Order: sequence, then structure tokens, then C-alpha cells
Amino acid sequence: MTSPTIHIISFDIPFPANYGGVIDVYYKIKALHGAGIRIHLHCFEYNRKPASELEKYCTSVHYYPRNTGLLANISLKPYIVVSRMSTALMENLLKDHHPILFEGLHSCGFIGDKRLKGRFLIYRESNIEHHYYYHLFQAEKSPGKKLFFLAESIRLHLFQKTLRHASVMLTVSKEDTKYLSAHFPGNRVVYLPSFHNHDEVRIIPGRGRYALYQGKLSVPENSTAAEFLIKQVWENSFPELVIAGLDPPEWLVRMAAGRPNIRFVVNPSDEEMLGLIQEAHVNIMVTFQSTGLKLKLLNALFNGRFCLVNPQMVNGTSLDTLCNIAPDHTSLKNELQHLFKQEFDEDMIKQRNRILMKSYSNQNNCKLLTEILTLC
Repeated sequence: MTSPTIHIISFDIPFPANYGGVIDVYYKIKALHGAGIRIHLHCFEYNRKPASELEKYCTSVHYYPRNTGLLANISLKPYIVVSRMSTALMENLLKDHHPILFEGLHSCGFIGDKRLKGRFLIYRESNIEHHYYYHLFQAEKSPGKKLFFLAESIRLHLFQKTLRHASVMLTVSKEDTKYLSAHFPGNRVVYLPSFHNHDEVRIIPGRGRYALYQGKLSVPENSTAAEFLIKQVWENSFPELVIAGLDPPEWLVRMAAGRPNIRFVVNPSDEEMLGLIQEAHVNIMVTFQSTGLKLKLLNALFNGRFCLVNPQMVNGTSLDTLCNIAPDHTSLKNELQHLFKQEFDEDMIKQRNRILMKSYSNQNNCKLLTEILTLC
């Protein structure tokens, strides 16, 4: 019997799996491969190099350059979409009739193309993108980038209607499931939490000496959250705050200069980041927009001790029972002082493991996805 086969269109090269979006893609590929699914992977190449690691799990891997620049911006379609509409990609998709998984709205330029009529088309949602880009517009400091994010938010909102062509939509949070179900009542919408690199909790019991904020710091949402912690939450009397992540803007690093209890770890390796998460006493995470699932939250819950978050971070995730939640800077300060007096014990670890493996098991989620593939 021939193994089931699927095309996966990834908005970026999903290895190394070192930031939110590609983590879901990479570990989904690994899980599907382990379940016997043959994968034709299509990646858009920019700022990341082709990865031979992907050939371990995929029958074929194709790379396409993004059509970036001014001309790609002069379009009614979103820039993140039109810059990923490759003629070579369409030619490869038309060589067979296998189902197609579109990773994120970024990759959906061809989802409504008549040449794909009759194909089983799966949309993997990662954010309600026009909401996400509007929040980027609000967080951005550069006037030019603010204008781009606002224009992109409007274009994404208009483009969203093309998702009606999807045979099924896979959502990463319950809130996003409600949104897409309401806006596309004729489509099947399935809640499928993000795939990740954890098969078990690896939490070290006891105490740590610092709190950790981590994320891709070049993203305005994350740099704004770090700025909020530096300026409005962190007191000089508090234990050390470590801010770790990719490509922090210079203005953010300068903001912490002269603060002896705030330290940056720039572009840490995966192993270094894991160590930072495990050794922290508190993993503190705040966001000012609540779409999608923040994979750094899952990473912290599987590996770290106390997780202190604001309500938007856990909205629609069913993870609120595992976190300490504080809605504003005053309550964050109070919770920090409270948590640093506590010890993270074995009973807390067992509770984490029980809840996480029920709802966020790669094995269970892969089983659901393969069952969906049998419908096509």
C-alpha cells in the first residue's frame, strides 16, 4: 500500500527551529514523517540557508526565492503573500493531486487558484494576521514601518476571504477557532495546538536566582514587551532580569544600560536558551495581543519553573491553570515578589506533566492530523 503523501508550503525554511512560527512547522514535519506520511516540502528562502536536516524527513525539499522589494509592495494582495507566489511552486504542485498544507496566511497566495480546484487544501492558521499586523503597527516606533504594518493589516483583512477555498482550517488556539468558525461558517475548522520539541517536562525542582524574558526581539511585539518590563515592572531591588533572544534592537539594549540587575543574552543557541529557561526561577511573559499560541509559553511550561504571564498570553490556550496571571505592572511586581519566596516542588512538576501531555502532545495531535488527511 502506498504511503499517504502531502505537500507542505512553509513561509520560511523551518530549520533551525529557533523561533515561534517555524517550530510548529518543523516538529509537525517530524511527527508526520514518524507516522509514515511522505512529505514534499516547499520553502521560501530569505535570511536562512537551505537545511540538509529537512531531507531526513521529506521525500523532496524545494526552495524558492521571495519576490521582495518595492514592486511586491505595489499590490492589493498583502506583501507577505504576494512575495511568496512563485511560478515554480505552482508548477511543482500541479505535478500530482496530493493534498496541500498551507502554513500560515503567508503561503496562501494560490489557495484560491482555479488550477487547484478539486484538491484537498488545508490552511494552518498561526495568527489572525490582520489583528497581528495591526498590533505591530501600534508597537512599532519607526514611522515608515508603522505605515507598512498598517497597510499590511488592511490588505490582510481583505485577503482573508480567500480562505473560503480551504477544505479544512487548523487553528492554534480556541479563541482563533471561534473567530474563523464565525467568519467561515461553511468551512470545517479544527483546533490543533502547535507542534513543539517536547515529549516530556524537564523541569528542575527548587529555586533559581533570576527571572527570564525570552523571544525573537527583532519583532516589535516582543521588544515592546521587554521595554514594558524594563521601564514599568523591574525595580532596582528585584533579582536579576535576563532578557534573551534573537536580534534585539539597539535602542532596547541601551535602555537597560546602567541597570545592574538587567542583563541581555543576545542570539543564544538552543542549548543556551534551554539552560536559561531551566535555571530561571520565574519565566515572565507578557504580550499585548492575544491571537495565536505563543510557543515560548509552551517552551517555558515544559522546561521552566514558575511562569508569570498577563491574561493575553494564555487567552484561548487552556494553560491558565499552570501560570500565575497578573493583568498590569503593579500586580506583576507583587507576583514576582511572592514567587521568589517559593520553591518549585515535585508536585508542581507532576501537575504540569499531566495537563500538558493531555492537550499538547505531539503524538495525539499528529494522530488527529493524519485522520484529517484520510478524508481527502
